Amino acid sequence: MLLELNRITVPPGQRVLFSNVSWQEFEAILEDLGEHRASRVAYDNGTLEIRTPLPEHETKKVLIGDLVKILLEELDIEFWPLGSTTFKNEEMVKGIEPDDCFYIQNETVVRGKKRLDVTVDPSPDLALEIDVTSRTHPSIYEALGVPELWRFEKEKLEINVLREGKHIKCEYSPIFPNLPLIEIIPQYLKQSIASGRNKTMKAFRAWVREQIAQEN
Repeated sequence: MLLELNRITVPPGQRVLFSNVSWQEFEAILEDLGEHRASRVAYDNGTLEIRTPLPEHETKKVLIGDLVKILLEELDIEFWPLGSTTFKNEEMVKGIEPDDCFYIQNETVVRGKKRLDVTVDPSPDLALEIDVTSRTHPSIYEALGVPELWRFEKEKLEINVLREGKHIKCEYSPIFPNLPLIEIIPQYLKQSIASGRNKTMKAFRAWVREQIAQEN
């Protein structure tokens, strides 16, 4: 398997699937690929997916992550960002690398940890997937017990909340209740292209402060 991987180049925007991959092979592949890489992996009951994002995908990931950080900062909610950390559980035979993720309710549990083990440590409270192309991801996030999954696809934001083991589409995020993020996040993402990143982030921060002031 490792020899095959060494011979394979995954072009940006494409993905490669491998079947009948054992957990031991999956672990070896992760080690072989290393942590400093552009590709993302997903593993579900023997099926391994390796995908390489497009630059446009990475830009959206960073910008949406920045918007989330502004929300958390302005609402004075402590958080611990872990980017595309690999989360895996051998008993569930599942593993995933989100485009971005945040520990919020469980921030104090993982703060400063260099290695996480989801058989002991909690899964991230919020995970982001940008331009989703894989059907395996939702089931993996559900199995790992990720409370909230945001999927951004075709310029639309979808908020999924874990209820009784299944992700259900919701209009509002439990982390940011009463904020119309499904409408607002895509709007400011488009604005960043037209007006620039810094100007857009300042405008979004002002909008969040206005919402907070209206509630108080």
